[in-house]
Amino acid sequence: MKYSFKAWFYGHFFHSTCKPQYKNRNISNKAMRNIVKEHKAITLRAKDMNDEKLLSSYIMGIYFIAMNRSTGLSPEEIYQILEDGFRNSKMFRNALGSAQEYLDEKKMPGRYQWAEESKKRKNENNWVLDVLPGCEEYDLGYNYYECGICKICKDEGVPELAKYLCKLDYLLADMMNARLVRTKTLAEGADLCDFRYSLK
Repeated sequence: MKYSFKAWFYGHFFHSTCKPQYKNRNISNKAMRNIVKEHKAITLRAKDMNDEKLLSSYIMGIYFIAMNRSTGLSPEEIYQILEDGFRNSKMFRNALGSAQEYLDEKKMPGRYQWAEESKKRKNENNWVLDVLPGCEEYDLGYNYYECGICKICKDEGVPELAKYLCKLDYLLADMMNARLVRTKTLAEGADLCDFRYSLK
């Protein structure tokens, strides 16, 4: 994949968000530099995703792999760094927006189009999904049949890391003041990920 401006920007954003947490945990400057170098190296050999909607999530998966290889910390500890970084980042919270914005009905036509485009599998490591309209049980649903994070983790020989990033979905929903219900994930061997969002 090209190390495009977007790829660099998302990686830089995640690194800046995590940097205070690295310092709190006495992660060395050398380790932090190694994360940046490893992130770029993985990005350059990754399958192309530069024009896809979930590029930021793909880059986050790459960044998590780079953290795993450069810090000597366990996946649980790395996940906690990400969680704490996101929770304490005003910029991230502002970019995330609110549940009302996320669940706005006006966004549904674009989501349906995105789902149809995903089935064309233009890029091998893309997500493939269906969008489900709101009902009595939830306001917005997704069924993901393929996951870009699972794919990049598998490509890099660390498929076991994907499940840790699945936990971030609950964090992001909570930060938006939304409720997420999910009973299964591809990362844990299921046939799909069933996301169901509602206003709290």
